[in-house]
Amino acid sequence: MFRLLVFLFITFQIFVSKAEETLPIKNKTNYNFLLHIPENGKATGKLPVIVFLHGKSLSGTNLEKVKKYGVLYAKNRGHQLPNAIVVAPQTNKGWNPDHVMEVIDYVLDNYDADPSRVYVCGMSMGGYGTMHVAGKYPDRIAAAVAICGGGNVNDACNLTKVPMWIQHGSADRAVSASESKKIFNAIKKCNKDADATLTIIRGGTHGSVEKLFHQDAIYDWMMKYKKNQ
Repeated sequence: MFRLLVFLFITFQIFVSKAEETLPIKNKTNYNFLLHIPENGKATGKLPVIVFLHGKSLSGTNLEKVKKYGVLYAKNRGHQLPNAIVVAPQTNKGWNPDHVMEVIDYVLDNYDADPSRVYVCGMSMGGYGTMHVAGKYPDRIAAAVAICGGGNVNDACNLTKVPMWIQHGSADRAVSASESKKIFNAIKKCNKDADATLTIIRGGTHGSVEKLFHQDAIYDWMMKYKKNQ
């Protein structure tokens, strides 16, 4: 009886893991990307889309690297993500906002995704990429979270049109917290009422802030917003 229960448990785990498989999508857009659709996605109507932009260390042509930290890593470690499509593209030479939007458009065209609920988040180089995407396409992004990165002050006025949560560790030696402060101040200078929040995490290092992807706060915050179409 015990062996039967063990067999049934293992079979169930295999079934669940297959149902929630993360798929590689290659040679469809300029960026190859990983795509995760929740098991019950087809039964719940159009799903929001969470786009995760990685940092420089995960650059390359091996998509498996993109699972090493961030949204998909948090999912694989057992964190319960929102009922959303997760998209994790990979670049090998920095983030191009046009190419990121191409990935988003591919997902919107081919899957049951909600264009009014597209969210972008990223850390380090991906934090810069997040702000660049939101800055170039403020009419397409419902909300964005940029972690331990920075942004181009030329994008500041466009970023006032996108709810932004900017987070940075105070002890970050790879990218100074002054980078996040600079773009935040530029956003507020353009519009003091902009929906932008800067959180400096006391004692946070460049790597330790990755824990934010394993907590509900950033997902709950993003999901509050919906873009008017």
